[in-house]
Amino acid sequence: MLTGLRAQPLRRFAQVGFFVLFVLAPPLNLFRLDVDAGHFVLFGQAWVLDVEALIRSGRADPWEVAWRLLSRGLLPIVLVVGGTLWVAYRWGRLYCGWLCPHFSVVELLNALTRRAIGRFSLWDSDPLPDRIRPGVARQPNKTYWLVIAPTILALAWLWAISLLTYLQSPALVWGNLWAGTLTRNQMVFIGVGTGLFSAEFLLARHLFCRYACAAGLFQSLVWLVNKKALVIGYQRPRAAACGGCDNACDHACPMHLTPRTVKRLMFACVQCGRCLAACENRQAEDSGQAPLLHWTRADLAAASEAAFTPKQARQAQIEPSVPAAPPSEGGR
Repeated sequence: MLTGLRAQPLRRFAQVGFFVLFVLAPPLNLFRLDVDAGHFVLFGQAWVLDVEALIRSGRADPWEVAWRLLSRGLLPIVLVVGGTLWVAYRWGRLYCGWLCPHFSVVELLNALTRRAIGRFSLWDSDPLPDRIRPGVARQPNKTYWLVIAPTILALAWLWAISLLTYLQSPALVWGNLWAGTLTRNQMVFIGVGTGLFSAEFLLARHLFCRYACAAGLFQSLVWLVNKKALVIGYQRPRAAACGGCDNACDHACPMHLTPRTVKRLMFACVQCGRCLAACENRQAEDSGQAPLLHWTRADLAAASEAAFTPKQARQAQIEPSVPAAPPSEGGR
């Protein structure tokens, strides 16, 4: 099973790659919605139903119309939505923690905000420990606000323009922007979008991921149904080893969760593995022992982390499995 520390470089690579894809997909005509033409564009080709044209031609066959609606309309939606939910059913909100361009922004701004005020967000009441990882400690430095403010504005601006290119011709949008000839509607869209994204990135980025993102909500619901799905496991019989720790796993979680609890209370977990990496670092530094947190799935997850309460989860881990006694000689 992949450890938290080993997962972080792979996750960063995936996040950067998907963010670049998110921005470049419309200009490269990989995927976008052409509002003016009234159809999607997929890999440079118009994705249209053409049912009306087929009917107007006078040679419309009911089976051909039904097949076109199914193959070009319903089937792609089922495959994309079904595939996403299948991944969530088995591995949780993997898309959120490893690919989502919004969550990439959340983590970047979390790191910068921690450097500025010692907390992940303005709403956090308690400061985080200065120690980031073994041998690395940082004191808050308010001059980092000079970095945070332009970063938020730049990312909000990029998000607004990228969303506009998903709706209008990217060549038209970027061309008008470069020439300084944006239309009134384009200026309004980019201006309002930049303002809304700036406010969300500054004040409510965590709240959006936990409570307002529909994609994340449905992934979490599907994940909870599967008691054998991938989940953060906690070795409760070794809980005493947490005694000298300053809750490093809690402080590392970008979603403000408590990783050492049961699955249902980790509803918004995005499987980023930052808590695993924090536990691995702290245990290696303090005691040289194996971490208490790890990814787990199948039977162990069903017996412990899927329990309703932490007490039941601990009991499931410490109770030995007793094999059935062999039949006595007299009973044969």
